[in-house]
Formats: sequence, C-alpha cells, structure tokens
Amino acid sequence: MTISRREVLVGAGAISALALSPGGVTAPRAPWQLPAKRPVKVTEHEWIPLPDGVRLSARLWLPEDAATKPVPVVLEYIPYRKRDGYRYVDDLWGPQLASYGIGYARVDVRGSGDSEGVMVDEYSEAELGDGVACIEWLSRQPWCTGAVGMRGISWGGINTLQVAARAPRALKAIMPMGCCDNRFTDDAHYVGGALGHTNYQWGILFKIVMAGPPDPDITGEAWEAEWRARLAATPPILETWTRHQRFDAYWQRGSVVLDYAAIKCPTYIVDGWQDTYANPVGRLLSKLNVPRKGLIGPWGHTYPAFAQPLGLDWAYEEVRWWDHWLNGVETGIMDEPQFRAFMPYSTARQALPNEIPGRWIAEQTWPPRTHVVGYHLNDGALSATRGPRKDLRYRAGEIVGLTKPEWLDRLPIEQSSDDLKSLTFDSEPLAGNLEILGYPVARIRVSADAPVAKLVVRVTEVTADGKSWLVTYGLKNLTHRTSDSEPAALVPGESYDVEIPLFMTAYRFNKGSKIRVAISENLWPLAWPSPTIVTLTVTAGASMLMLPVRPPERHPAEMPIPVLHHEAAKEAPPTYQPVVPDASGRYVIEINRPPLSREVAGVGTTVSREVGEVSEIVRGDPNSCRWRQHAQSAWKRGSWDCTVAATCEITSTATTFHVRESLRALKNGIEIFARTTEADIPRDLI
Repeated sequence: MTISRREVLVGAGAISALALSPGGVTAPRAPWQLPAKRPVKVTEHEWIPLPDGVRLSARLWLPEDAATKPVPVVLEYIPYRKRDGYRYVDDLWGPQLASYGIGYARVDVRGSGDSEGVMVDEYSEAELGDGVACIEWLSRQPWCTGAVGMRGISWGGINTLQVAARAPRALKAIMPMGCCDNRFTDDAHYVGGALGHTNYQWGILFKIVMAGPPDPDITGEAWEAEWRARLAATPPILETWTRHQRFDAYWQRGSVVLDYAAIKCPTYIVDGWQDTYANPVGRLLSKLNVPRKGLIGPWGHTYPAFAQPLGLDWAYEEVRWWDHWLNGVETGIMDEPQFRAFMPYSTARQALPNEIPGRWIAEQTWPPRTHVVGYHLNDGALSATRGPRKDLRYRAGEIVGLTKPEWLDRLPIEQSSDDLKSLTFDSEPLAGNLEILGYPVARIRVSADAPVAKLVVRVTEVTADGKSWLVTYGLKNLTHRTSDSEPAALVPGESYDVEIPLFMTAYRFNKGSKIRVAISENLWPLAWPSPTIVTLTVTAGASMLMLPVRPPERHPAEMPIPVLHHEAAKEAPPTYQPVVPDASGRYVIEINRPPLSREVAGVGTTVSREVGEVSEIVRGDPNSCRWRQHAQSAWKRGSWDCTVAATCEITSTATTFHVRESLRALKNGIEIFARTTEADIPRDLI
C-alpha cells in the first residue's frame, strides 16, 4: 500500500471515501448551476512519452464524446500509485470533473507507481521538467481543447506551484491545496530553522514511495527489473535532509518564495485551519501578481469535500473555477471576494466530533481589513500598556511540547501542563469578543547563555474554567533570527530583539476569556532539542504580542459554495495524554498504527501497510533524544508478491547527528535487496 504524506501525517481516516455531493445536507445553491452531466469514459493506462525516452503512466477520465467535443483537462501529478494506493480518491474526482466537461489526468511521477525511471528526491529537476512535458502532451491530444489546469493536495499542491513557476505554455490555471512556498521551513523538514520530527516521520515513508514496485499488469515482464533499479537508486534520503540544515541551494530548488512572479497563471489556494500547510496561504495571496483566490475552512489536511463534520461541495467550486479559466465561461467566481475563511469560535479539539462553532467570513481583497493591536508582555501579565522593564529568567530543563507533540498530526490538547513549564503572560478577562485574522507576531527581547538556542511562543485562549487552548504558535531557532540561509551563533548574554512570526490563523477569543502568551525554549518532540540546557532571559516591558484584529462585519458574508453537513460524522479525533517520565526521568512516546490491509476494487491487488515510531528523551539531557521510525508496505495479487520495509533512527551529541536508515525488499517472502547506511553529520547551529 502506498503511504502518502497526507496519510502519514494525519492518519488513514483523514481522506475518507465519501461521495462528493450526496450524503450531506446542502445549503441553497448560488445562481450559477453546474452544467449538464455527460457520460464518462475511463482509460486505465496511457503512456506519456518524455523527451529523454522515459514514459509516464497516466489514468484518464474524459466525457465519452470528447473525441468530437474536445474538453480542457486538469492534471494531478503525484507519486502515490494511481493503480492501487490512491485509486479510491482518483475514482471520486475523475468521474466528477469529467462528467461536467473537465477532463482529468492522474499521472504517477517518474519512478513511482507505474511510471518508468527512478525517483531520488522530492520535486527534482526531472519531476518538474516532466510535469511541463505532461502538460504539453495533454494539450496536444485530439480530445483536448489545448487548455490545461493543474491541481492537487500536499505533494500535488506543492509541485503544482513549482510546475506553474516554469510557465508551461498550455497551463491556464491552477488549484494548489495544502501546499507551501518554502520547502525548508514550511514542508515538514525544518520548523523555524529547527530540525523537525516530521522530517523523519515523512522521510521514512518517502523511502517506501521511492522503492515501491510497478504493477506487472501495466509494466509487463520488465516490472522486476524496473523494481530492482528503483531499489538500487533509492538514496539515504534522511541523511541528505539532515545534512542541509539551512536554507541553501538544495531547499531553494522549487521554493517559489524566491520568485512569486514566476507564477503567471490564475491561482486558487485552498486549505483548512487544522492543517499546518494553511500558513503560506496569506503570503501567496499577498505576493502573487495574477488573478487569485484563497479559501481556508475548518478542516485539516484533506480535500474540502471530505472534511467532517463540515465540508463543502467542492466539485461545484472546482467546476466553477475550471469553467471560468479553461472554458471561458462566465461563472461569476471572480466577481466574488478574493478570500473566504471559516471564523472559529473555539478550537477544533474543544468541539469535535461536533461541528466547530463559527461562521464563514469574506474579504474582498488580501491583506484583510484588520488593524494591529499590541499587547505588552509585562511581569506576569499581558497588558495594553507597557510596564516597567524586568528580566525574567527561564531555564529550559523541563520537557515542553507534550500537549502538541507533532507538526501536523494529532490536534493539540489542553495546554495547562505545558503552560506550567513555561513563562506565561495573561491578559485580563476580555470585555467582549475579539476576532483575529492573519499572522500574529511576537516581538521578544531575549538573551541566552549559549550560542545555540530556540524560542517558542504559544498563544492560547484561557476559558472561564481555567483551561488553556492553543490558538497559534511560532518557533524560531535563534541562530536563524535574521536569516535561514546564513545563520549566526548567539553571543551568550547579549540581548536581541527577535521577531517571531506565528502561524496564520482566524479565531474568536470569547468574552470573559483571557489571552495567554506562553514562552519556552523548545517543543519536544516536535523539534530536536538544542545541544545544551539553555537559560533564556526575556525582558518584560520590552516585548510584545501583535494581533491582527478584524472588526466584525455588519452583515454576514454570503457563502455561494454549497455546504455539506455530514450528519453521520460523529467520530471524535484521537485523544492522548501528555506522557509522564519514568523513575529515571525518561519520556517515551510510542505510536504504532494498527496494520491495514485491503483489496483494491477493480484491480484485485491486496495492499497492506504498517507504520510506527518511538520518541524518547531524558529530562535534563538534551542529547539523550532518540527518534525511531519504521514502515512497511506490501502488494499481492496471485504470484505477484512484493514487500518493502524501511527504518530510521537519529541520535546526537552536542556537536554531531548520527543517522541510521535501512531499506529492505522481499519478493514472494524472499529477501532480494537490503541496505543499511550510517552517517555522522556535524550540527550546523541546530
């Protein structure tokens, strides 16, 4: 079974096989109506030839009459095995779009699924060049009008932006979802310049993606030779990612943050507030200079139609977008506000499985109509007025982060236990509701007693019952305080005025609640600990929290996209309790997802997977940290029986990371490939 980043980081249930429109209670439709449906023809496999002779495997959905009535086509281009691993998702989108006159092409990236060649990294030059070639090939087909769009979520959203930045001639519009503009800080690798746990959670599963076998029903007798070539080419990718500890040329490749102007086609950016990938949406809307729209709903790392318990009839909205830009039909979509979002009145953890209280809001343009309200971090309080300066010392010997252990997965729980281990600043109870939209910023005057240190700022709502719920946060490796490309060691004892951008958010702090700022030196296991136990000195009276406050609108915004209320969706998100140390002070977090196995309808392949991880650290000893991950996927149909397994482990001293990773493959239960690599990697101000 192919494991996508989305499934890895948010769990197998995030993308459920819901019908896109039926099964929910829909709000009244806007005046524009979907076009009449057309019968759809599915082509299971089509080779797309590339200039270097490699062929990519595509699955196509087209109206049956496309040969005489050509249609535009939308490309989704990812490495997640269209034949088996991602088939059930494609089988929802393809028929929906094609039935409304928008062709759909699902292409496996070079060296993945059934496409030829090998894959050695994310978003390689080969991948992006192939994407341009695919668009050109699609545009030339007799059933195509010559207009091509591109869409996708996660990997598919990220490479949509990157391919668009190459300005293919036939690419007329894009819809990236759950995407990022900066590969270093916003794509699961380095969080605020700190080494992220997700770098390894995702990386171990990416090894499975690179090493998976093609299907003999598509590739024929050459399948085993192709598979062995993939196994041999699969690199020690975790070593590679760990060696690049700053925003160097490696991460700059494909990071559109360096040249937003390279994207020249209309862009619709979509995400959910529970998804960390929502953070770049505001930047993209601000920086792109093309017709653009943005939407952020109350869901996680998933398609809007799949979101539970509240989603959107996304086929309706996609067809409006593609009809406008690919068919030239006036759908009214560009006459509407540039940005829509859900304004939540509580955190998702408080509300789910029930619908999150809140409302849809709209902004005619981005940046939004907000004004900055500053709160001063005074001695023990968060105040509208500045208090006297006072140095507050914070020694980072405790483990903070157990209420928010991961970058993307598992909704953060109530924060009080981490707050008790942090410097906290509370406002007075609010006299009325206070709504924010955009990027809060913390401006902190801080010094450290070590050359390498981090600074974490969490903003929570403290409700009348004294519970603390996470609204947004930011983490900064202080050696990256002015540059992710050229970090600089701290001078111990020297004070710095550091600006910490917090994650983009929309939220209503409720009347009677308090706003809390909690400061710590780290979040574990979300980020690797600093080399030594650090003492921070934060200057109260010289530090502030800046909130983008949005005035309430006089009239509620109209929502033209039909809303889906999934009445049957009453399953609460998985909960957890902060782990406690054993007698030696060791904290251990172990996650082993239950093995999954299923037969792929229409193909007959049984796919299975296992995923697990262990994170551990001893209080007071940052170099006792150890992260371990393992994953295994298997494919079986008749005599075709393949298994790929991978493991990784990272440990450190104060000066060096030690990374060990392995890859193993079995055919019919017999090992045909095994490789283990080990690397000692100098810490680069991390």
